[in-house]
Amino acid sequence: MPNLDFVLPLWLYWSGLAVFPLVAMYLVRRERQREERTGPSLFIAYLFWLTAGYLGIHRFYLRSAWGFAFIPLFLAIVYCNTQVREVRDEHSRTFAELQHAQTEVNRSRVEAKDNAPGSAEVLKHDEAVFAEKKAAFDAASAVTDRWNLVTSSVAALLAVMLLADAVLLPGLLRRRRALEASRAARSPELEIPVINDPGVGGAPSTRVRTRFTDWIERINVVAGEYVAYWAIIAVFVYYYEVLARYIFNSPTNWVHESMFLMFGMQYMLCGAYAYYEDQHVRVDVVYSRFSTRGKALADIVTSVFFFIFVGVIFWTGLRFATDAIGMNEMSFTEWAVQYWPVKLTIPVGAGLLLLQGLAKLIKDILIVTGAQAAAAAGEA
Repeated sequence: MPNLDFVLPLWLYWSGLAVFPLVAMYLVRRERQREERTGPSLFIAYLFWLTAGYLGIHRFYLRSAWGFAFIPLFLAIVYCNTQVREVRDEHSRTFAELQHAQTEVNRSRVEAKDNAPGSAEVLKHDEAVFAEKKAAFDAASAVTDRWNLVTSSVAALLAVMLLADAVLLPGLLRRRRALEASRAARSPELEIPVINDPGVGGAPSTRVRTRFTDWIERINVVAGEYVAYWAIIAVFVYYYEVLARYIFNSPTNWVHESMFLMFGMQYMLCGAYAYYEDQHVRVDVVYSRFSTRGKALADIVTSVFFFIFVGVIFWTGLRFATDAIGMNEMSFTEWAVQYWPVKLTIPVGAGLLLLQGLAKLIKDILIVTGAQAAAAAGEA
């Protein structure tokens, strides 16, 4: 199997983080606008074919039992690559010994030309050792070549099957849709009841709305949805790492670093959205027993600690980001990714969280003072 030496370019990493959520948000909104569901999607079928076709996932997506034909071939490739890794050490060891033996032979030949005492016997001994080491190296090379040949043959067969399915997918999809449509016509759809229970421990401010707080929350909802789609990027990137490591014996030096930086930025930027959704951890053993006004009053009192905490994060993060931008800080790894965009998300995320805390404080004050309480309850 060929080795993969791809290293993610930094421009592609940053542009992917910026552009991919926009594309995903557009596709999701377009899908939500569709009133009819036509069964399996050709796009998803080809996506499965491209990313996990070696396991027959595209066939399973279309509910075709032929997907099981791909699994033995994939397992055979994994097994063969395991054998290649096991014989690689032996191949490297015998090659090093052969190189050392060749060096000794060359030195002995130089001494033999100079007619040094006993040089003929030494040359004869070194040539015998060289022949022995070469035989061992040839044997190890033969084993390695045999496993590489088997792996390549199985991979070629799997590639042929995938190429054939790339042509057959549209027809398979049409037949699957027709079959599902005929089954749907024979059996009526079941109506699933929707349970909407907000619970008893939630913050009452989630049921209050004003024009100013709606503006803040709209910003945080968009920011939260935007960075949420980064998790999809992680699926594809870690998929590549597993494929490169276990199928092509080519582990990467950039996947782990790129993803933990991405999730760190996501953690900072989605905090305000989680606060808007009232999803942060709260010990509500006592809080859940308060009345609506009592909960709002408790939130106002404890907001003092919230604003101190977020203010410290904002100020400290701003200093970190300024220093990183000034020195164009980069990581010390071989990938050498820039750190300043990562550190810039600290004050940005803290700023969004600060705005959301301000919106929540305004709504809590409205609840405590009784202003717009009736209107807020009617809009809930």
